[in-house]
Amino acid sequence: MRKNIPILLVEDDQIDQQTVARAFRKNKITNSLFIVENGKEALAYLRHEGPYGDPQKAPRPGIILLDLHMPIMNGMELLTILKQDEDLKSIPVVVLTTSQKENDQVESFRLSVAGYVIKPLEFGDFVDAIKTIDLYWTLSELC
Repeated sequence: MRKNIPILLVEDDQIDQQTVARAFRKNKITNSLFIVENGKEALAYLRHEGPYGDPQKAPRPGIILLDLHMPIMNGMELLTILKQDEDLKSIPVVVLTTSQKENDQVESFRLSVAGYVIKPLEFGDFVDAIKTIDLYWTLSELC
């Protein structure tokens, strides 16, 4: 990924948060990684509300990595809101989830996600998945 774009990870599981951060380090991805734990927090971050009021501490991400199954506001609810918001709908979203449900995949693409990646169970495979996302965004002119 281009080094100057911040990445927002929306993930409630702390082990998965750490796994993503480790996979970034393993792949030498140096982008700033900002982490929130649910869709409601993600909206506050993106809209610079509450504890995310300082745009310097909560910069607009160049990409969002989004889990689907979270408390308070899940990924699908967040996606629906993002894609209806004129200021936020252009931020590319890659779903990074354990869900293999076809309806989750179909609904995600209906809501214009840029990609849908099922979290691998093995760390080496997870590193490869993050590498693939990185390679795609590095080669893409969307970022």
